[in-house]
Amino acid sequence: MGLFTHYYLRKIATGFSQEPPNNPSKFCQSDFLKRGFGAIFLTIFIGNSINSIASAQTPPPPVQTSPSPQIIINGRPHQGAWFVSNSRNQRPRIHLSDGVLNQLFGADLLSTSVPTRQPIQWFSAPTNLTGVIRNGYRYLDITPLAQRWGWQIQTVGNTITINTPPSQIQNLTSIGNSQPGTAPQQVIISLSRPTPWQLRQEAPRQIQGDPDEVSKPVTPPNRDWTITLDGIADAEILRRYAPPPPIPTPPIPPIPPLPNLLKQLSPTPPAAEPLMQAVEVVNNQTLIRLSVPFGFVPRISTTATTNPTMRVEIVADALVNRQIAWASGITWRQQMVNLGSDRFPVNWLEINPRLSQIRIRPILTNSNSQQGTAPLVEIARNAGVVAAINGGYFNRNNRLPLGAIRSNSQWLSGPILNRGAIAWNDSGQFYFGRLTLNEKLLVGTNPPIPILHLNSGYVQAGVSRYTSAWGNTYTTMTNNETILTVENNRITKRTDVPTLGQQSEPIPQNGYLLVLRGNANTIANTLVPNTPVRLQSATLPSEFSRYPHIISAGPLLLENRQIVLDGEGEKFSPAFIAQRAVRSAICTTNNGNILIAAVHNRAAGAGPTLQEHAQLMQSMGCVNALNLDGGSSTSLYLGGRLVDRSGNTAARVHNGIGIFLR
Repeated sequence: MGLFTHYYLRKIATGFSQEPPNNPSKFCQSDFLKRGFGAIFLTIFIGNSINSIASAQTPPPPVQTSPSPQIIINGRPHQGAWFVSNSRNQRPRIHLSDGVLNQLFGADLLSTSVPTRQPIQWFSAPTNLTGVIRNGYRYLDITPLAQRWGWQIQTVGNTITINTPPSQIQNLTSIGNSQPGTAPQQVIISLSRPTPWQLRQEAPRQIQGDPDEVSKPVTPPNRDWTITLDGIADAEILRRYAPPPPIPTPPIPPIPPLPNLLKQLSPTPPAAEPLMQAVEVVNNQTLIRLSVPFGFVPRISTTATTNPTMRVEIVADALVNRQIAWASGITWRQQMVNLGSDRFPVNWLEINPRLSQIRIRPILTNSNSQQGTAPLVEIARNAGVVAAINGGYFNRNNRLPLGAIRSNSQWLSGPILNRGAIAWNDSGQFYFGRLTLNEKLLVGTNPPIPILHLNSGYVQAGVSRYTSAWGNTYTTMTNNETILTVENNRITKRTDVPTLGQQSEPIPQNGYLLVLRGNANTIANTLVPNTPVRLQSATLPSEFSRYPHIISAGPLLLENRQIVLDGEGEKFSPAFIAQRAVRSAICTTNNGNILIAAVHNRAAGAGPTLQEHAQLMQSMGCVNALNLDGGSSTSLYLGGRLVDRSGNTAARVHNGIGIFLR
């Protein structure tokens, strides 16, 4: 290590980290040396050098985790949380977030009932790692792994570099029936030594009619998956599984007679694709590309026999049962849940909302505007939550909300179409129902003027209201809008805008804007500047008004353990109601806890219908349950990552429900 490093170990502590209206959703993380020492670096070699670290004089306790850490694994940078701890009479310990260990190294997190003890499996028998919660992440002490496998670790500023010994892919064998459903296909990968690996689902192929979004049957294409290993495959393997040459574009043939043309255009079943598509070496990594039929998923296990081995099984029920006490009051579970003859993979978090250290809040893409979408991972990290699930619907074109969002008793967006909603407070009390916000504008003794929507991207003829929670300005969303500025309960200005998007009107902090659309413009002449006005506002049911936090989506699934699904009553289209899709939900249980759940495609098939979704929540012990936005929006976040799907397959969302942990 040298005198230089020992000197700074004595002097300082190191701490790092680190539809149209029927379906509107479809329109729809060291300081280095606590600052001032950025030019100084500390190098830690785990293995032969770790005894040298122990001989240094004891440093003070560690400082907080860095807000923007980086992890370099075998020369490749990744975003990820980490820190180094130093305590009296102990060697420095290296801590990585459990998500980094799982996603970037391939370590399998096994079930545990103790948050501070996490058994993992990585090319060996299960190993227990010490866990600690800090700054929204759960960190695992990887020092035992690093010592066992000879990893070299270096820290410079907010970056940690981990180098693992070189590995070679010695053999790769594909076995099993080429037609999934009769016998599982397997790929056996033989390695010279354990090495980090990642499994990634690629973005779905484009087809006419996404099976997650439509109700009529379609033949979905295979899903593309990539296994990436830090190591180089033998040349013979590369020759055996070389990528196919590009298919040349054929010349355009002459148009045949109509009968022959119709025969050519008749649907034919797609040809079966081989599982193994290609093996390539890119930047000292081996990429194994797989083509997996829809409804099937790769399941990877690692063993250490004579040589380390990875077994890749292509199965319909790939989800491994898991129950991990992630933090006090937060348990992560995943399981195949039976419903009749079907089996559905479900990932969910069970949360005790009565604990004082847990808070539940709506989280949004932007804190000062209702416009915008982002991946849930980004929204959650920016909000500083430990866990989250996607929330309500939004317009995908203009990225505006389509449903109720209420936070700390402030309406950020109002409800639409009497759709299902969940309300809650910080005492762990919840209320489910179908929500309407009745607002009226009172002008002297004249009949009340109904206000249809509040801070909403759902546009109809009538009067809508926009407050500063919408943003600094309002931009017209239809032609021929009349905008009335109200300040201190008095109309101060009238603006007529003939063309949508033509003008942005400031929203006063001491009032709001009234936007008149369609035939509502006829009442504008009675609302002249300097006219005093009053607002009357109430929720229906009135019980909703007692709760400071609300998210709506719909349909409502369960009330008092009974299925109350009424998609038509909540103005969802028949196609939306009947479609089989990936779905998410939030529910309460009989012990007062809440579940946030993501349900994916059934084994060898598509996702649940709404009726099946309600039945699944019922079978999981839910008392009251609400369907959230689904399909590609479905995302379940925990400790820095999505635990239900590959992040690149998840769509951007407008809002979510976040779990804060003090």
